[in-house]
Formats: sequence, C-alpha cells, structure tokens
Amino acid sequence: MPSFTDSERSILPLLPMIYVAWADGELTDAELSALRAALPGDNEALRQWLDPAQPPSAVQLQDLLRRLEDAAAGIAAPEQHGLIDLGLAIAGLSSEAGAWAAARDALRTLEKTLGLYGTAASRRFFPAEATAPTATTLSWSPEAMAVLLDGPRASAKAKVRALLADPFFRHPGEINSAEYRALVLRWCQVLADRGFLDTLLPAAAGGRPDVGGFVATFATLATFDLSLLVKFGVQFGLFGCSILFLGSAEQRRRYLPDIFALRLPGCFAMTERAHGSNVRELETTATYDARRDEFVIDTPHPLAGKEWIGNAAEHGRMATVFAQLSVGGMQHGVHAFLVPIRRADGSPAPRVRITDCGHKMGLNGVDNGRLWFDSVRVPRDSLLSRFATIDDDGQYHSPIASPGRRFFTMLGALVGGRVSVAAASVSVAASALTIAIRYSARRRQFGPEGGPEVEILRYPTHRKRLLPRLAATYALHFAAEDLTTRYARAIEEDADMQEVEALAAGIKALASWHATDTVQTSRECCGGQGYAAVNRFAALKADSDVFSTFEGDNIVLMQLVAKSVLGQFKGRFSDTNPVSIIRNIAEIASGRVSEKNPFITRYTPPHHLRDGGFHSDILAGRTLDLTLAIARGLRRDLDDAEDPFAAFTAWQPAMVALARAHIEHTVHGQFRAVVEACTDPDLAAVLNDLCDLYALSRIEAGCGWFLENGYLTPAKSRAIRAEVTTLCDSLAADAVALVDAFAIPDEAIGAPIAMR
Repeated sequence: MPSFTDSERSILPLLPMIYVAWADGELTDAELSALRAALPGDNEALRQWLDPAQPPSAVQLQDLLRRLEDAAAGIAAPEQHGLIDLGLAIAGLSSEAGAWAAARDALRTLEKTLGLYGTAASRRFFPAEATAPTATTLSWSPEAMAVLLDGPRASAKAKVRALLADPFFRHPGEINSAEYRALVLRWCQVLADRGFLDTLLPAAAGGRPDVGGFVATFATLATFDLSLLVKFGVQFGLFGCSILFLGSAEQRRRYLPDIFALRLPGCFAMTERAHGSNVRELETTATYDARRDEFVIDTPHPLAGKEWIGNAAEHGRMATVFAQLSVGGMQHGVHAFLVPIRRADGSPAPRVRITDCGHKMGLNGVDNGRLWFDSVRVPRDSLLSRFATIDDDGQYHSPIASPGRRFFTMLGALVGGRVSVAAASVSVAASALTIAIRYSARRRQFGPEGGPEVEILRYPTHRKRLLPRLAATYALHFAAEDLTTRYARAIEEDADMQEVEALAAGIKALASWHATDTVQTSRECCGGQGYAAVNRFAALKADSDVFSTFEGDNIVLMQLVAKSVLGQFKGRFSDTNPVSIIRNIAEIASGRVSEKNPFITRYTPPHHLRDGGFHSDILAGRTLDLTLAIARGLRRDLDDAEDPFAAFTAWQPAMVALARAHIEHTVHGQFRAVVEACTDPDLAAVLNDLCDLYALSRIEAGCGWFLENGYLTPAKSRAIRAEVTTLCDSLAADAVALVDAFAIPDEAIGAPIAMR
C-alpha cells in the first residue's frame, strides 16, 4: 500500500471524501461541523485535515490525490464505489466493519449533502480511459448530398473549387490595404485569364449569357475571400452586366470583351450619400447639349457625390453613372451613362474628383471610393441605350412609354446583384458552420467525474445553437438555387422581372441576416479558438456584415416584399364578379379556421408536430393574418389621413414582419418541394428531418405571435420546443457529414481547427 502515516491509516476510509470535499471548494464552517459530527472517533489526523483555520495546501492535496490513486489501482471498477465505500476498499475493510458500519449511512447521506455524488465523485481516483471520437455509420451518402446541393450548375461550382485549390489562392493573413488590393486585383485577373467569364462573353456577339452559371461562380467564390468576391462582382457583375443588360448590341460588342478580360476595369456608380436607397431621386444630372451632341454629367452639390463605389479609389477607369436625364428641358428620369473617370496613367480624368473611402470595417481588399463630376462631357453614345436613345435630331425615344415602368424595368434588369448576394450569404453561413461543427465534433470539454471529457457537440445547448442554423442554411440554399433558376429563366425569356425582383429582395434580406447571425453564433461555439484570426471568423464577420445593406438595405427590401404581397392580395379581389370574391373570402376563411381549430391548436403528438402540412398551414396562416391586418389598417388610416405618407410609414414595422413571414413560408415551401422530389429515400429522410427542424425552429422563434393570435396553446408551444430539441439530438450524428456535403475545399475554409 502507498505510504500513509499511522494516524492517516486510522481514518483511511474517510480520506477520499475529505480530499474531494476540499478539492471541489473551500468547506464552510457548517460543512466542516457536519463532516466532523458524522465521523467516528477523533484523532490528530482528523483534526489536521478538517481544521478550518489551516486548510490543506494545494501541494498537500496533490500529494494525497497521488497516494489515493496509487491505492485505488488494485480496486475494481469505480462504478461500484461511492466515496466512503472506496475508502473502505482502500483500507481493506468491509462496510459492515466495526465502528464504520454505524457511520456508513450517515456518511453516505453526507456525500449527497455536500454534493459529492458517490460513484461520479470517486471516478477521479481512477485513470480515465482515452476514447476516440465515436464513429457514426451514416444511412445516407454525403457525396450524393453534395451532388444534390450543387444542382444543375455543378460544373461551374466545380471549376471554381478546382481554382481555389491552386496555391496562389490562399488566405493572406495580416496584410495592409495596399497589398491586399493589389493581391485581389491579381486574383481577379487570374479568373479572367482562365476563362471564368466565358459564359458571359457570347453576349458580346449577340448570344445569351449563362447568368445562372455566373451566380453559381459568385456563390462558390464566397467560400474563399469576400474581398475577391466583391471585386469580382463589381467588375463583372455590376459594371459588366450594366452594359450587358442596359446597353445596345453595339455597346456590348465594343466594351464587354475588354471588361471581361479585365483590360477595362470599371465601376457601378449608382449610390449617392444623400440618396442611398432612393434611386429614383438621385441628384447627379446628365443634360443633353444638342449643339455639341454631348451629355454634361454634373454633381450639383457635395452630398450628391457617388458614394462607396467599388473599384473607384484606385483601379477603375470607367464608370456606369446613374443620373437624371434632361433633354431639351424635359426630364426623363434616371438613366445610365458610361463615363471615363481615369486617364491611362491612372490619374483622374478631367473634371472628375476621386477620393478613397479609406480603411473599412471589412473588405479592405476592395478599393471603394467617392466620385464627383464637374460638368464632365461625354458623347451621345455614352447613354446605355437598350431602353432609351437620343436620335440625330436630338429627340428622346424609349420603347417604354411610362417613365415609372421604364425606371423599374431598368432596375429589374440589374436584380442579379441581389440574387448573387443571397447565394453568397448562404455560402458564408455554410463556411461558418463547417468550421464550428467540425471543431465541435472533436473538441472535448468536461465529462463524468473521473471519466473522459466529451465532444462539445454532445451538449444539448451546443446542438440547439448550431443545428437549427444548419437546417436554415440548407433551406436557404435551396431557396437561393430556385431563385437563381427563376432569374435565369426570366433573363432567357426576356420576361417581366417584377415577381423575381420581390423574391430576390426577400431572400437576399433573410439570407444575409442569417449569415450575420450564424457567423456570430459559430464564433461563440468555438470559444477562444474562434477568436483567433487564423480560424477565419474575424474575416467572415467583418467582410459579410455589409451584406445586410449591400445591394439594398434589408429593411427597405422587406418593405418592397410586403408591397408585393399586398399587391397580390389586392389582385385576388380585383375581379368584380361577386362569386369570385365570395370564393376568395371562403378560401381565406377556411385556411384560418382550420389552423385555429381548438383541436388543432392543442394537438401535440410527434407525428402531427412533424407534419409538413401543419408547418405549411401555420406559416401561411401567419402571412395571411398579417396581410389582412395591414390591408384593413392601411385602408382605414389612408381614408382618414391628412398625410398619406405618414399613415403609410406608420405601418412599416408591420410590413417588415409580414415580409419575413411571407419569405419564411416561401423558403419552407421550396425546401419541402426538394424533399418530395428527392428519389433517394436515404437522402430524403435526412432532408425531411432538416426541413422539419427549419419549420419548427421558425415556429418556435415566432411562438409569441402564434400564441397571441390563437394558433398555439402554451402546451403545444412547449411540445414544439421539445420536438426541436429531439430533432437536434437525432441530427447531431449527421452534422459533420451535412457540412462536408457543402463541398467547400479545405483550402477555401482555411481554418486550422476545421481541417479534416
């Protein structure tokens, strides 16, 4: 037996309990008194170990632990021993032996009183068995899931992933802005040189571009460096596509080859400091001078300068400038013009003033700048002329007679920016979750007393933070894919973009908000490792935060969505036929009554809570109730208002709530359609779980509204919360494979804690 003094041997059965009581925290006077009262006999060793005036030192406790561990080496498995029983076993005594038998029950009670729960507390005296991470046998193929996620544009995504495996594309780490801008420009040049814009080049010769392939390329680049993404988007998506979609055939032929080869770096100059989102009221002017057959581009005052213009501060040589067109004293609204902003040597063009926006919160590889024009003259063919021209006689012509419709048609042609940002936001969330979930599956922390630590992904709190966000990322991925397909079809068919524009606004807002939330939560779930810049969260957070205002402020966009929903609602009642009106009202009432049925609101069996029809109905019911409330309230307030604008703006918060409800219902419907169309039963099963988790977590997040409006009872709300937890637990074993299915290259992820 290890060396114990004679006085220690007399209290040997007590030493494990005494060690744990002191090691787990200072004993209070009351606890010491209780411990002394429960112990048999009294001797010098007992007084020394339980003296409140002289508690044992750390060295003494460490020495006692070592000796007790040595003594326990020959004892049977710790699960068989509480602390007092372990002490008796070490001492070679029976629990029925002499004086100890009388004290045994009191000591066992004292273990619980002190919080020293027997078998768990005694494990610390036995060596912990190292265990490998639990291997999980999947019922589905991650490779098949990756194919499903890539969808019809898999080849475009694979091409980008292959490029990102090139050692030239590596995260630069700490680098100053000048070096970073130069590196990002070189990266963009490689993309141009390797033919990544070939899918758009046919447009220069009259062919149709593959805008779906462009969005897929953009979204895949978003898994790497977001400064590269934005530079790529500004040069090719905004500047290039402004000419592609707003220019004439001749303008496309003349400019696009140089733009897509990056021989002509350019800008997209729409935003002004005083009129950020209100494009219709931009103040930059373009006045046609018939005598010289030129437009005069002018910034009327400093706040009308173009703001946050990518490529403007350093690299851009030409800009697509949006300005109010005036011809012969008549105002024709906002049009787009090609305006040189730099000479060949890089200096500003005559009468153009350029300043650098300077260091930013993120995206410091992008040279954002400000532009002012002091009566800059450009030739007549600088007007992008797909929707408007000036003839040789100086007369204005447009194939669209209505100025309002012309304005929205021009903006609709540029909706691809929002489609692209929506898809990129999903990639950002997928990157953050890939890092956090891989790390969580390996990182061990805490565990049963004396046993091995466990992976933090096994903790319910950790699962509840990550897995609903993983489900939402899958849902938004499929929504963004569907949006891309709709957008590409509308471009191909030259169709009205109004419906696509509203959908793009809503999904862009929801996806970018989701990305911001997911990056932050994922960072927290990685603890201190998440705070290290090398593990990418700092860059992801700083660079993606602008997505909530990039390509349109999300709150403004959600109001656009709400107006679209209200417009569709109004359209249902545009038919003056009384029978049609009654039918519509009956359909609305039927849906609302079914979900508010007292039986349904109280029904809590798991099969019902996991019913996709229930999810769809309750999410649709929320959208409809909000629509009805706003429609009634707006009509009442507008009828009574002296100031219609004030009456309308008072409903903005409700309209944002309506838009979110509508888009969440839409996203769920698209996810459900993917599940039902999946022909692989194993994939369909895990996708169904993810879809259910997305729907239930959205209902849980909105439970206050659903309770207030009679869709749920408190009992059903609690049941939904429990079902969310159950789904998180069941999906935890699949979590690593589900993020692996995003197929993000390790080189793009870049985080050491996420390497496979």
